[in-house]
Amino acid sequence: MEHPQTPRILAPHLNSFQHKLVRMVGKVVQLRGDTAVIDAGGNVNVVLNRDTHLAVNRFVEIIGKVEGNLHVKVQAATDFGTDIGIDINAITAVVEATHRHKEIFYDMD
Repeated sequence: MEHPQTPRILAPHLNSFQHKLVRMVGKVVQLRGDTAVIDAGGNVNVVLNRDTHLAVNRFVEIIGKVEGNLHVKVQAATDFGTDIGIDINAITAVVEATHRHKEIFYDMD
């Protein structure tokens, strides 16, 4: 069974991944009905599904599809809590490394 690729991205990468499935870690900064804004190296609008339960000021990992308007339509979300010792600089470094060496981590087709 083949699993879909979910490259790790940050807000600045959204444009390069339109219509692709991605993975991002960020902090929930706003909730508005069926949408939210997460800070993942910049603000990202996410469209929630009915099974997604986010809370402001909590870190989350989102797996979703980048739409043409650069919103991310959530397929799955994991709540990491409020103070888990996340080092945003470390996350950024990992994401940047995956894009510098993308041939190891994902295909761009």
